[in-house]
Amino acid sequence: MRKGRVEGKVIVVTGAAQGIGFACARMLAEEGAEVVLSDVKEADGEAAAAKIVAAGDKATFIKADVTSESDCANLMAETVRLFGRIDGLLNNAGWYPRATLEETTTDLWEAIQQVNLRGPFYCCKYAVPHMRTVGGGSIVNMGSINGIQGLPNLVAYSAAKGGLMTLTKTLAGALAPDRIRVNYLIPGWVLTEGEIALHGGNGISLDRLLAAGEKLALGRHQLPSDSAYASIYLLSDESPQVTGTVINVDAGGSTLPIPPSAPYKF
Repeated sequence: MRKGRVEGKVIVVTGAAQGIGFACARMLAEEGAEVVLSDVKEADGEAAAAKIVAAGDKATFIKADVTSESDCANLMAETVRLFGRIDGLLNNAGWYPRATLEETTTDLWEAIQQVNLRGPFYCCKYAVPHMRTVGGGSIVNMGSINGIQGLPNLVAYSAAKGGLMTLTKTLAGALAPDRIRVNYLIPGWVLTEGEIALHGGNGISLDRLLAAGEKLALGRHQLPSDSAYASIYLLSDESPQVTGTVINVDAGGSTLPIPPSAPYKF
């Protein structure tokens, strides 16, 4: 049996039913981890875990709503009950409805913060004590270009992802004595099922999305697997001195100004 890059580690992935979360969970499992997939969508999450198991790898699904503190606490406790430890946490669950400043209601603002900022806070809070008992661990918070420079139609989401980046850096310093590393991973414009559905609902075809991707710096939109490769590095023992870092997997998008005519600004 091959020795995987995360062999023997128990890793929790939130928002794992599809898209980037599922790609990360599948690749982590392929590399030897015992992966706990979590999502609020129970049927989709169960199906995602079943696909990984059918491929001969190890995966379990535990339903959790990251906006619920009790759900997050139970997710970590149940993981430890089943597998005895937590070595890694990938806070991937997210929600990004479009809204400008004027369009963002107080209720929408709060709901977006709950998923994208409060959720990772809860998961970290309840995973860290278990990581301490095994002598350390790795946390990856899935960020966004919008956390650095924002977009005018993603006001609340950009604010939440900016807050998550600061939380990442804060926890990296606070948890370093416990040998718990915390990093912020920025995917670029990833053509996930959610993106396709979102733009399809606005009358934008898949062909148009693919054509837009060809106009980006490296000639294509990002794939879920691009983020998964980076997550493997951060959650493995290959990055023992990497903490408090922002890693961009965005074709350079976060280092460049976003012009009004940017092809992914639909």
